[in-house]
Amino acid sequence: MAIGKFITLEGGEGAGKSTQAELLAVRLRAIGLDVVMTREPGGSPFGERLRAVLLDATMPEHSALSEALLFYAARADHLETTIRPALAKGRWVICDRFADSTRAYQGTAGALDFKTIDTLDALVVAQTQPDLTLMIDLDPEVGMQRANARRCLQTNDAEETASHPDRFEGRAAAFHEALRRGFLDIAANNPERCAVIDGNNDAETISDNVWSIVKDRLQPGERK
Repeated sequence: MAIGKFITLEGGEGAGKSTQAELLAVRLRAIGLDVVMTREPGGSPFGERLRAVLLDATMPEHSALSEALLFYAARADHLETTIRPALAKGRWVICDRFADSTRAYQGTAGALDFKTIDTLDALVVAQTQPDLTLMIDLDPEVGMQRANARRCLQTNDAEETASHPDRFEGRAAAFHEALRRGFLDIAANNPERCAVIDGNNDAETISDNVWSIVKDRLQPGERK
């Protein structure tokens, strides 16, 4: 059986990665591919427990290194439990965030030395690198407005929810600007793997752009 393909979606808060991951999965399944959708932090029982810790807005202050170590601990289990077994079975894996988020959040925005991140990546991710990374680029201010609106829709008490972003959504504007720079730098340095997509368009247009890139880069075809 052929090894499956590994697609990651990256971008700042409110960029629409989760929506696009779902829409891409629908298109791939429509042509007969077996698709696994997953996310980071999370993607495995252990990873989901760490997700709750990492996103907790009441978490005491800690260093970018401590944070990166927790993300890579979750990532190691995610890879072993979910991603690698699926790829080995020929399934296509779509992941909402992956290692590029650590490089942008804890590296560029958190000022953690990239050599440290490279060392962790070599140890944990190793050869299981994405075949394609879709970077959804959006003005951070617009992204935060969307993230706030999304939280309002998830509860009947919109004001209460909007006032309680997770620990990354609640960071200052400068942090989110640094995130955007970080993701764009990653894309510029890895053009064979990454494609930048304008996140200002409506979801349907973005989905069409995503699908065009996936078809061009990975040539998905219906299984016989």
